[in-house]
Amino acid sequence: MRITGISAVVTGAAGGIGAAVAQRLLEHGAAQVVLTDLDEGRLSATAELLGEHAVAVDADVTTDDGIEKVLSAAGGTPDLFVANAGIFRGFGLDATDDDWSAILEVNVMAHVRAARILVPRWLDADGGCFAVTASAAGLLTQLGSPTYATSKHAAVGFAEWLAATYGDRGIQVAALCPMGVRTPMTENGDLAEDEGAVAHGSVSTAGDMMDPLDVADSLLEAIESGRFLALPHEQVGTMYAHKAADPDRWLTGMQRYRRSLEG
Repeated sequence: MRITGISAVVTGAAGGIGAAVAQRLLEHGAAQVVLTDLDEGRLSATAELLGEHAVAVDADVTTDDGIEKVLSAAGGTPDLFVANAGIFRGFGLDATDDDWSAILEVNVMAHVRAARILVPRWLDADGGCFAVTASAAGLLTQLGSPTYATSKHAAVGFAEWLAATYGDRGIQVAALCPMGVRTPMTENGDLAEDEGAVAHGSVSTAGDMMDPLDVADSLLEAIESGRFLALPHEQVGTMYAHKAADPDRWLTGMQRYRRSLEG
């Protein structure tokens, strides 16, 4: 897919990676980008900064009604849908059922519900592109947070299934899997304790913390080149290969890394 002239939707776009993706899409010539988020104030401010081709729609994209509201603002069938909204909650085995339910709704089921609506429309039209913001945690793991690790594995797994099922039928799929990114989500971990501190510490120390715009560049490059995986941190590909080649050795290394974070 070429970005010039397309219509796009970006969820979780009030700030962070979502706002950066919206900015880069417009800079690359997208005709319209619909931004959506639950934070109406920040969302409106972001859209105003991005200019007249950015449209703000406050909606809950974990619901069919919320997704339809956003798609309606994008003309019903946008060329590109970026399922970027995500949350980071639930640490260790103390993660509650509410933590599990909330993170699976946002990080996984929001993708499923959007695809249920969009894929049939794309099959009847000229195709489209479904992109998800997953995480390196979806290819590796997330120390400290079983909820995040599991939900991001599921996000990657669903994206892989979409690509295998519809990738040769005019529907492109891309999965963005960064390590640490300088966003409000990662910067709110200073006061975390126990498994929460391990989780936030592993994000901030595993590799260079990247700027959201650089992460957005990686996603757009993958989309325009037709690649499934967008890996802003190149070492993630190497780590993923090592994990596949020798899982036991990789797990031993992760245990050692966890002990170092625990102090």
